[in-house]
Amino acid sequence: MGQVNSGDTAWVLASAALVMLMTPALGFFYAGLVRRKNVLSTLMYSFIALCAISVQWVLWGYTLAFGPDWHHLIGGLAWIGMNGVGAAPNTDYAPTIPHAAFALFQMMFAVITPALITGGFAERKRFAPFVVFTLLWATFVYDPIAHWVWGHGGWLANLGALDFAGGTVVHISSGVAALVCAWMLGPRLTHEPHEPHDRRMMLLGAALCWFGWFGFNAGSALAANGVAAIAFVNTNVAAAMGALLWMTLAWWRSGNPTVAGAAAGSIAGLVAITPAAGYVTPASSILIGGVAAAVCYTAVHLRERMRIDDALDVFPVHGIGGTAGALLTGVFALHVDIGKQLIAQILAVAAVWLYTAATTFVILKIVNALMPIRVSEMEERIGLDATQHAEVAYAS
Repeated sequence: MGQVNSGDTAWVLASAALVMLMTPALGFFYAGLVRRKNVLSTLMYSFIALCAISVQWVLWGYTLAFGPDWHHLIGGLAWIGMNGVGAAPNTDYAPTIPHAAFALFQMMFAVITPALITGGFAERKRFAPFVVFTLLWATFVYDPIAHWVWGHGGWLANLGALDFAGGTVVHISSGVAALVCAWMLGPRLTHEPHEPHDRRMMLLGAALCWFGWFGFNAGSALAANGVAAIAFVNTNVAAAMGALLWMTLAWWRSGNPTVAGAAAGSIAGLVAITPAAGYVTPASSILIGGVAAAVCYTAVHLRERMRIDDALDVFPVHGIGGTAGALLTGVFALHVDIGKQLIAQILAVAAVWLYTAATTFVILKIVNALMPIRVSEMEERIGLDATQHAEVAYAS
């Protein structure tokens, strides 16, 4: 039985609040990138993901992800309704904080992951199918993958795969799911340019995501200790290097250092350092952030040549960035056998890619059979704010 440490508990609770902030911050980031007629719809996706997954996590999500292991694939139902998850620590996960604090911290990761997917189908998905899809996806994709990687007894954890704060669990899964969603829903109508309506909102959202990411990564130390401090530093410098490199590449290619490029680069750096944050040095983090920005920048331009309309580039930034970060973790993690660790990382990445793609496809097919997922052409032309919510973001 572990003993509660007040400093560790305070840090993890504060980190949970920081991670919670990332979901509305993501809403602002995405909302700035869409057109005026879809701003509220885009913000609503993130806000309702926070609401729906918070409830799902307590009722059955947490026990599926972290409950007593069942054949190394999923958690059992012993903690359904968070039964038995209270003030005492669970030494399998965090011996110095209340079990409830650990569950709360992990809840915020479960919240933001399906919210990330929404950028892939922005401006064209009905709201009711979105809610159903989000609950099903969290249950059948996120929760099992979280158990594989982070659950006590999960098969990828037993394999030795490293994911400090969610490169595979959060970013690869959401990125691959966004790609499948974008492909199945088809491209947006092309009668008008798909230009960001408010780059100020986009930059505010990116900056708040960066702020919240300190809880995301440094909080994953689950203690107020040296690992948290290193993860904090690593998070900051990877984001900074990602922003600088992407901005420079965009400047070289287009002749202008764009705000959108700097924001996207910071997110790419943050995504890539997430699986490595507690395992690498600050110097390695700078390199990881730079490599991720270059790889994600290239992926965005390759995606533009395809007919898959991943509206807000979730797959190039999160799917590819998470993959790059997971693989680079195997290269730069301290005190590991690089060859063996790379094999474990590759297997983890491949498993999450394949499982996410297949299961997301099935879930979308089921939801679409129950209710049409995509809005009509007329609704899309009018905008989702008016047609889905009977409200508009701007009076004129």
